[in-house]
Amino acid sequence: QVQLAEAGGGAVQEGGSLRLSCGASGDMNPRNCMGWFRQAPGKAREGVAAIYTRSSGTYYADWVNGRFTISQEAGNTTVYLRMNYLKPEDTAMYYCAAAPPASWGRCVLNRFFGDQGVWGQGIQVTVSS
Repeated sequence: QVQLAEAGGGAVQEGGSLRLSCGASGDMNPRNCMGWFRQAPGKAREGVAAIYTRSSGTYYADWVNGRFTISQEAGNTTVYLRMNYLKPEDTAMYYCAAAPPASWGRCVLNRFFGDQGVWGQGIQVTVSS
């Protein structure tokens, strides 16, 4: 059984940085897409970034604008989200997720919400002004 565990969240001031990590255990196949999502109070869960772990190909939401970087640790299934220049509107619960790709090298949002998607429990990020 695949399990995901997030770490690295917390409180930071506007303009600061945080690095989230997501450790995976269990047999990840065929879940070669790993992603970060977030959900602020009263808002829908939204995609932040994803990575295809077999090629390290990455995807970002348009609003990220270079502030966040998703990466993976070589040789294992730990994925990171480096967040720079944080803003109060980045305050949310951040979730790690894993899912099969739509095709080789192609991660798509709806796969994470499908029946083969696996989610971590989430971690809080709070940015104060």
